[in-house]
Amino acid sequence: MTSTRKTRRRYDRLARFYDVFEAPLEKRRFAGWRARLREGIRGPRALEVGVGTGKNLAYYPPGVRVTAIDLSPRMLARAERRADELAVEVDLHQMDVQDLRFPDQTFDTVFATFVFCSVPDPIQGLQELRRVVRPGGRLLLLEHVRPGNFFLGLVFDTLNPLVVRMMGANINRRTRDNVRRAGWQIHQAEKLAGDVVWWIEATPEPPPGASESVLAESGPGSTGGE
Repeated sequence: MTSTRKTRRRYDRLARFYDVFEAPLEKRRFAGWRARLREGIRGPRALEVGVGTGKNLAYYPPGVRVTAIDLSPRMLARAERRADELAVEVDLHQMDVQDLRFPDQTFDTVFATFVFCSVPDPIQGLQELRRVVRPGGRLLLLEHVRPGNFFLGLVFDTLNPLVVRMMGANINRRTRDNVRRAGWQIHQAEKLAGDVVWWIEATPEPPPGASESVLAESGPGSTGGE
């Protein structure tokens, strides 16, 4: 809980400047990647984790009821203003992905963009998402991860404490491995920027004893491990 409180305070402190910090990358790269959500989110109900200042609101597909959560009340306040400006209907809640207050099997799609780099216990958060998604539902993630290159990985490990202190994000998370460890089956893991930014699509692993088809990661630049 101490880590969670620290994360909340950090993003409350950053909320006022967050969009300014990310504006150059948002315009050049991030917005185009976020646009994939329009085709990926399936309803009738979906959950966005870490809505932040609401950068994904413009890409919610029509006809899907989206609930969006964030740990930081100040981030949520900015997301609410953006939703009003865009006339987007969304149910906003302050909530911790590590302890979701939703019944089991509530959502058809759960998704997050650049979020699991800052969740204190990412596996617990991903397990909670698996709990609240319906059988046959899907997980969509846009995430930056620790690069697989040995030397570059060491650089990311060395810089990580400084980046966490400044921006709240870990740059050395092994997110694909975390997704698998949390009980998800990855269907697609696509490199978007070198070996650092990835698009991930997954479904819950079937229960023990269920019939399983062989599901390989696919898509341009996909690889099997991390």
